[in-house]
Order: sequence, then structure tokens, then C-alpha cells
Amino acid sequence: MEEIKAAQYLADKNIQLSDQPTLQDFGKTKKELKKALKAVRKELAEFQNTLYAHGKYSVLVCLQGMDTAGKDSLVREVFKNFNVRGVQVHSFKVPTEIERRHDYIWRHYITLPARGTFGVFNRTHYENVLVTRVHPQYILGEFLPDVNSVADIDDSFWEKRFRQIRDFEQHLAENGTIIFKFFLNLSKEEQRQRLLRRLRLRQKNWKFSPGDLKERKLWDDYQVCYQDAIRRTTCEHAPWYVIPADDKEGARLIVASVMMEILRQYNDVVEPELADEIKENLEAYRAQLEAEAPEK
Repeated sequence: MEEIKAAQYLADKNIQLSDQPTLQDFGKTKKELKKALKAVRKELAEFQNTLYAHGKYSVLVCLQGMDTAGKDSLVREVFKNFNVRGVQVHSFKVPTEIERRHDYIWRHYITLPARGTFGVFNRTHYENVLVTRVHPQYILGEFLPDVNSVADIDDSFWEKRFRQIRDFEQHLAENGTIIFKFFLNLSKEEQRQRLLRRLRLRQKNWKFSPGDLKERKLWDDYQVCYQDAIRRTTCEHAPWYVIPADDKEGARLIVASVMMEILRQYNDVVEPELADEIKENLEAYRAQLEAEAPEK
């Protein structure tokens, strides 16, 4: 199989989403792709164990994409081998009343991963320059001092918000958070097929909402906003990767492989050495335990 390299999917500041593929043909069956993913996710889990022992970095994985892009199943399959102590997943829905009483980044900041752990944001702080940009009236619910009507939400407002997001991510990176941002690039036709599947299969009905169809009508608006967000916020310490998402197995393998390639570069992430005094007395500790009489 063709080797997956992170650079293939790395976004630059001039990216055109319309030119990016939504499907990558690996020339492999689904079974073969699943087998390849199994090997990568095992390596990811081993890295996480070392990361936990090392205790100086955290990893933040941000997933964005249109409805049905496969974010939930990607989380389930990519992080399946992780020790539960090593990863926390947060899905951000409509802000609660308490969350609206704080700035828009607050609810993301309080769920950031601790050192030694992975955090996965299923939908992220970028919703605040995506859904709110398509529906600017939502901003009025944030009760901002300088925003009294939709007319106040102009280009300068969005530029300020992008700057705040860049500053937020730079602060995280400078304090030991390794950031991955993945846009799952789904075609409009594939979304249609996945929505139809939710309607056709009884066990999938619960996933469907009529609101999905309303948002689908705004597809082009969302693509413009995604492209602008990616262009304005991709940078060396917090890059965006655009992942072909029409095939779920392929997308999962790409995401896992990109993460593993980058994480291998952190050669300083190693298990801590025991203190010399402890190492010198390991045999004595072993002898002490072996000498204990078993309880009757």
C-alpha cells in the first residue's frame, strides 16, 4: 500500500477546498484497511503509555467536518486501544446557559487534556467561526458588549476572533500541547447517501434530525467558512490537515498515520529513569518480597 505521509494532507494558507479530494483509493479492501489501522493504533496506544509516564506533553486532537463526516466512528476506531486513563473525548453541542455566561473559549479551555494524556474535541472551538458565521444571529446569544445587532458582526469582528483562536492555540503549544487539527472533507453526494442510510436503517434513525436537511442547504456557505478558517489558522504549531472522508476506513487510517508520523518526531518522550539509589537496590527489593511468607 502507498505510504501515508502527513505532508500530503497538510493545508497551507492558500488552500482551495474545491481542489481537495474527498476520496482516496488505496487499492485495498476494507478488511485490509482495518488491518493497517489496527497496527497504527496499537503504536499510538504504546506512545500514549510513554507520554503518560513522561508527563511533560499533552496531545489535543481537533475534529471538524460537516454532519455525517464520520467524526464519532473515527474516534471510536482510532483510539480503541488506548487505556481509558489516557484519553478523554469531548463533543461540543449548543452552548449551555452556564457556558454562555463565559467567553466562547472557556468551555474548551476547561476540558483541555492534562499532561501525559490525549484530548479529542469532536467539534471544537472552530464552531465559533463556522456555524456562528453561517448563522451570525447566534452571536447575539453571547451577550458581547460591542455587539447589539447582526450589523455589528462585520469583517473586523471575525478577524479579531481568528486572532483570538490563533493566540489560544499558540499559548497551548508553548506550554507543551501537541495540536492536531483534522478537517474531514466529505462530498455533498456522500453526505446525501449517509443521510439516506440514517433514514433507511431503523437502528440509525435516532441519528437523523430534520435540521440536518436545513444545514445541508447551506453547504456552499459552510465550505467558504471552512476554507477561510483553515487558511487563517493553519500554522506550524497548530496545522490543519484536510482528510478525504468519503471512505471512513481510509479516513481513519490517514488520521492515525498522520498523528503517529508527527509524534515519532518527539524523541524526548521517553519513560523516566529510576533514581540511581533505587536502581542499585532493585535486587534487594526483589529479595525482600520473595522472602515474605505467603499468607495462609
